[in-house]
Amino acid sequence: MATLIHNARIYVERGVFAEALLEVDGIIRAVGTLAEVEAAAPACVTRRDAKGRTIVPGFNDSHQHLLNTGIALADIRLGDCRSIAEVQDVARRWIAENNPAPGTVIHGMRWNQDYFAEGRLLTAADLDEISTEHPIIFDRACGHLLTCNTLAMQMAGITRDSVAPEGGTIERDADGNPNGVFTENARQAVRSLMASRSVEETVRLIRTGMAHAAQCGVTSVQTCDLRGRDWETTLEAYNQVAADQPLTRVWHQSSFQEPEGYRRFLERGCVMGSGTPFNRFGPLKLFIDGSLGARTALMRAPYANDPSTCGVEVLTPAQIDELVGLANSHNCGVVAHAIGDLAIERMLDAFDAHAPGDGTNPLRNGIVHVQITDRALVERFTKNDILALVQPIFLHYDTQIVEDRVGAELAGTSYAFGSMHRLGIHMSFGTDSPIEDMNPFENIYCAVTRRTLQGKPEGGFHPEECLDVETAVDAYTIESAYATFEENVKGRLMPGYYADLVILSDDIFTVPHDAIKSIRAVATMVDGRWVHDTEA
Repeated sequence: MATLIHNARIYVERGVFAEALLEVDGIIRAVGTLAEVEAAAPACVTRRDAKGRTIVPGFNDSHQHLLNTGIALADIRLGDCRSIAEVQDVARRWIAENNPAPGTVIHGMRWNQDYFAEGRLLTAADLDEISTEHPIIFDRACGHLLTCNTLAMQMAGITRDSVAPEGGTIERDADGNPNGVFTENARQAVRSLMASRSVEETVRLIRTGMAHAAQCGVTSVQTCDLRGRDWETTLEAYNQVAADQPLTRVWHQSSFQEPEGYRRFLERGCVMGSGTPFNRFGPLKLFIDGSLGARTALMRAPYANDPSTCGVEVLTPAQIDELVGLANSHNCGVVAHAIGDLAIERMLDAFDAHAPGDGTNPLRNGIVHVQITDRALVERFTKNDILALVQPIFLHYDTQIVEDRVGAELAGTSYAFGSMHRLGIHMSFGTDSPIEDMNPFENIYCAVTRRTLQGKPEGGFHPEECLDVETAVDAYTIESAYATFEENVKGRLMPGYYADLVILSDDIFTVPHDAIKSIRAVATMVDGRWVHDTEA
């Protein structure tokens, strides 16, 4: 099969555009003028007039949770709620419309107390007003804190005498009773109530996530879904999806927080680089701390607005070192969730301890999020070429809270995307979907403007850290491909690369920056197949 796309503005690399492209059997064969591309085309070729639109490589989300995205699209969505009362109304309507049997777990995601009129976390008492017949579990937007109702705590065996596990907290009311709020490692006691999904149900949810990715112009994802007790079921589901015309290429960031579980995973042959172009095993994924919004990100100094805490230490330095050493000894890289400056420092310490000593990073170890930093911490990434897998879309919310959490001085050197680029750090973009929507255009808008989606602050949050559009697009394409060792086959529209591309509704390189967030994917191609097409 072959497709010739013409009358286009095809982004090849910075400052270089072409008018036509030819793909044959999922690989780009020619890019250039229409005459040049036609000369290389086989006799039987499908032609598509791009109508003058801009075409970019398919976006590659360098960190997200694709299965959870499918789940989030099916469960109660609380991200737009602006009060606790609205959360309760949305949940009651969902229960009335879906009529789940008593005892069925009710799950919702993406609520954020910073948007609530009440200005506080949800508690069990709030959720008890929704239902006392169903266990209710509502995950905060960050995914590092949840609130459940009293029935859920009873079913999970949580009592006044329950002790939080290491690396987690059970919050309590004024009388010392659990109030339904659980953070980090303590969440598992409640989340265990959520029934394990069958392979068939998991397949359906993965496909739901992939369909959303295709609509967003995302053709590759680096996803953290193989984790915990259900990883084998999840892997079998991914194997089935990969065998039947998947919509998205998948690179697994597999999460294990203790060595024995990871050893069993490796013994199954799940080592970095193995698999197929649509279903490949990547690095070990670690969680070092929590989130800024939940005040569980691990900080060197106490929180400015809560001096009683420096966040949550999810893994100790000794545990981090052991896991990095185990992965690297099996030629597997590590990418670690680290948001607070102390969490980032500890990961860099571990990477430095296991580095080959010549300033290179052959396993492409990296840190995900990299939010709270001073200049020296950012510069440390260059010592051993550590990757930064960042989410500019976080600026939409975090610019409203970061100074309150860590103070103006440290906030001013954080989310340092411009500095990372100037230092030559391999920086790739992701969304952490479903923590944020998978929409790449809102993500790029935030990187370029450093403003919220409502345009605040007018001049941008520390505009010296803004990126230009070409750098942002490259971070989402060729740099994300570098993170998966695929920079020679993915992330550019050049001969020999995968035919993964997106036709855009507007020219991302020339529209006013404020308009970037409104761009949409007109059509998305993966492996030479149109997997999303608004003009079909």
